[in-house]
Amino acid sequence: MKYDLYKDDLLNICRTASVPDLNVLAQEIREFMIDKVSKTGGHIASNLGIVELTIALMRVFDSPRDKIIYDVGHQSYVHKILTGRAAGFDTLRQYKGMSGFPKSRESEHDVYDTGHSSTSVSAAYGMAVARDLSGDDYQVTAVIGDGSFTNGIVYEALNNIGDHQTNINIILNDNGMSISHNVGAMHKYLNKIRVSKRYDEAKSSVKSVLNNVPVIGGALSRGLRSSKEKIKYSVLTDEAHIMESLGIKYFGPVDGYDIQDLTDIIRAASEYDGPTLIHVITTKGKGYGYAEKYPRKFHGIGPFDPATGEAIGKSGAPSFSKVFGEKITELANKDDKVVAIAAAMGTATGLLPFYEAHEDRYFDVGIAEEHAVVFAAGLAKQGYKPYVAIYSSFLQRAFDFIMQDVALQDLHVVFAVDRAGLVGADGETHHGIFDLSYMNMVPGMTVLAPADGNQLSEMLEFAKDMDGPVAIRYPRGSSEGDHLRLSRFKGSNTVISEGEDVQILAAGAMLDEALKAADLLKQKGFSAGVTNVAVVRPLDTSWADLRAKLAVTLEDNVISGGFGEAFTSAFRDHGYDILNIAIPDEFIEQGDIPSLRKECGIDAASVAEAVIARLEERDGRS
Repeated sequence: MKYDLYKDDLLNICRTASVPDLNVLAQEIREFMIDKVSKTGGHIASNLGIVELTIALMRVFDSPRDKIIYDVGHQSYVHKILTGRAAGFDTLRQYKGMSGFPKSRESEHDVYDTGHSSTSVSAAYGMAVARDLSGDDYQVTAVIGDGSFTNGIVYEALNNIGDHQTNINIILNDNGMSISHNVGAMHKYLNKIRVSKRYDEAKSSVKSVLNNVPVIGGALSRGLRSSKEKIKYSVLTDEAHIMESLGIKYFGPVDGYDIQDLTDIIRAASEYDGPTLIHVITTKGKGYGYAEKYPRKFHGIGPFDPATGEAIGKSGAPSFSKVFGEKITELANKDDKVVAIAAAMGTATGLLPFYEAHEDRYFDVGIAEEHAVVFAAGLAKQGYKPYVAIYSSFLQRAFDFIMQDVALQDLHVVFAVDRAGLVGADGETHHGIFDLSYMNMVPGMTVLAPADGNQLSEMLEFAKDMDGPVAIRYPRGSSEGDHLRLSRFKGSNTVISEGEDVQILAAGAMLDEALKAADLLKQKGFSAGVTNVAVVRPLDTSWADLRAKLAVTLEDNVISGGFGEAFTSAFRDHGYDILNIAIPDEFIEQGDIPSLRKECGIDAASVAEAVIARLEERDGRS
């Protein structure tokens, strides 16, 4: 191996090494990432596609003085390696380990924390304006994928930037993919440029002509070089009409694997007086055959065998997402008013079977959660039954539209809130720990929470013919459980057992922890019962007559605004003590689910300990 990724000054190497040597570095970085991510899991495909581009950025810019913001941030692995964090990849996305996203607490080179899509351009614009107000002269660059260009906030930012003509660089990393296949008019526009015969001919002919221009030293060299760059990357101004009409200078398209071309175009853009967009063509999964062939599978993957590309240690039980996709397809087979809506996550949310069976009733709107919700409202207004499948942490982006467009009109939209609760390795930007809080405040909203896949399937069918908006929240991963005593869901909760000392009311997927906690309490001599809270909202009126001395609410949502607070508000004067156990009102970092539950105090042992302490305090035991 030519370079030591752990010890070498890679930033200096990027700035001083020859292009052939940098190509070697790029290959070694790819091999390193495949080896490390195969052990920890992570977003491998996006990072394999951006190696040369990241090297070129570090070749031109002086990080961290010059600011580079990675949209979403899952493609920041190469950036982390080049800025001295190769050693952290042994703990990538692990509990107390290195984040898979940019974190300013982790490095001064991570100038802005990202995790959700399409925010980089606005953030970069803010930094650029701050620079100008302060009289400074550093560069600000946003690196954003073409998938993120489907979100409206990007165009709000571009409109503002073009109007004010602020110096800012926008790198459009165009790999033709987001997580699922890209959709929409902008994707088609970019694809037209990407496959344009004129692009190929122009790139070849201009390169040939310019290579014959003699480049002499000193000022003349720099002048000719600049002229070459500006001619070379302005040959497609008609295709660049959209950006140019917004007042943003378009450069490109450029091959994302030609380090010299990338260096030239980035330098030329950085010298331009005004905002620029550099259109870079890349391939998701570049350099690893399995990731290139299956880019969606390798977008975010757990540990895998590099030799075969196969995942390691996957559970045989179906995921909640798989259960959702199969059930909604079954419902659509019987009811032609059922439609499915995804926001660039159709495959991840389990909707592939629906798409294959009912393509005309499947709508992937791209990374546009706000539009997805209002689009669903329009469908519901006309008598259709839309199921909107969006991750919990992404759905919060559309809260205003849930409130104003769906709930205010009491429209029947079913929100399939995937990845609710703690999700694990992606950390604070992806945990779904706020949805109970924001859904609980929506007038007329019914909130359901299945404990397992069977109950989710039953809820989806039950919700189809309900009135008004419905949110069904369910966690990431396997739908298997240890509670085979559940009755079929018919719109109410299930008392699994009754306790004299304590009754644990477990919201949705927290049922397993509640059952284990009850067993621990029984071993200590306490009479403990468990209720499967499948209907979080509206509250069950029968809870006014609980037999137990202590009612314990258990949920994988923050305490503020959650199930526990609503329960306490309604039943505080009904003769029994109440203990709310929930996630603290904090952003929770990454880690495996058992470790995170323990840290948050919502695992079985912590629940039992908290219950015993409260009972002993109440009864004066010691």
